[in-house]
Amino acid sequence: MNRPANSLRMMWVSIAVLVALIVAAFWLGNGETADPQGPISLLLGASLGVAFERGRFCFFCLYREAFEERRTRPLLSIVTALAVGAVGYALMFGLYLPNPKGEGLPPAAHISPVSLPLIAGAFAFGIGMVLSGACISGHLYRIGQGYLRAVPALIGSLIGFGLGFFTWNTLYLEQVSESPLLWLPRWLGYSGSLVLTLGVLAVLAWLLLRWHSPTDGDGATASPFRIATGDDVRQLLLVRRWSPVATGAIVGAIGVAAYLRTTPLGVTSQLSTISRSVLDSRGALPDVLHGIDMMRGCVAVVSSTITNNGWLVIGFVVASTAVAVGGGRFKVQMPTIGNALTALVGGVLLGWGSLTALGCTVGVLLSGTQAFAVSGVVFLVVVTFAVWLGTRMKLHRLFGA
Repeated sequence: MNRPANSLRMMWVSIAVLVALIVAAFWLGNGETADPQGPISLLLGASLGVAFERGRFCFFCLYREAFEERRTRPLLSIVTALAVGAVGYALMFGLYLPNPKGEGLPPAAHISPVSLPLIAGAFAFGIGMVLSGACISGHLYRIGQGYLRAVPALIGSLIGFGLGFFTWNTLYLEQVSESPLLWLPRWLGYSGSLVLTLGVLAVLAWLLLRWHSPTDGDGATASPFRIATGDDVRQLLLVRRWSPVATGAIVGAIGVAAYLRTTPLGVTSQLSTISRSVLDSRGALPDVLHGIDMMRGCVAVVSSTITNNGWLVIGFVVASTAVAVGGGRFKVQMPTIGNALTALVGGVLLGWGSLTALGCTVGVLLSGTQAFAVSGVVFLVVVTFAVWLGTRMKLHRLFGA
């Protein structure tokens, strides 16, 4: 009987939290220790959190539906995000580096060496997604839905980052340092790289639509024209799942804005920074981590303060929680001992994989591919194969997960 009133109350709670994030960003940029990029990172993270939660932009969930149920249409969100981001990156690269065929690379873009450790990291990350039930960004936004299995997964990722620091020197000296930085504009220019990228993505979109096996919930029933009510707006913004194309377009645009104003999108830098800082404070790290601070991607630093990426993650988690509550999707889901264990093990693989590959599905797959880096494409292919293999082996069904 009181459900409409409760829904309205939750909507206002959601709005209040989002407004509080805007106020926090204003305060962050106007204090005595004002951080010029912190407020932007906080707002970009909030925007990304809303888009991920409302569009269910969970890489593993999208892959699992495609592999197990032949529901491939939702994968259009990833394809669209890559396409929109590629267009934006091409325009910005032309401003930052007019001649792509020289020696330089666009500033800060996630263009990493193509190496065996990249492949190993991507594969470990993909298996970690299957075991834990999501990638790192998926776990971050699903916490806001009350999915507490994400907690051991994120704890595991911190452990995995730590393990990654201990294997980094060997992998860097034997493989990464000698591996090439492959960037498509070197050979094709910006126009050629963009045409090739959009052409491949168009073929992928056509295949996804062709292979899609529709379900009862896929089609939207047309309703007669009428004046929108407040509940219609609430349904659109907070309740009904956003379409794959709309979600992908928003994520791609946020990625372009992030590169323009701060750094390319990524969600693992702050987590790996926490792991590195804790180990460093205890003298547990190797004396030297060769080359890691010079790498492009989601690179950890030693810091006792919140980094720009940390503000992005905070905005991401808080905003995704707000819209989940406002849309009535918040429901505490307690893990069992068994699936908490698989989440922990999967999280270790997520952490080690993203440290070794210098990023995750957001930092390498999205930001890297949008930047025309071959490393992004390699990560995408290997992660896709790893998730396919893991689902075929039913690793996501262990202990009833």
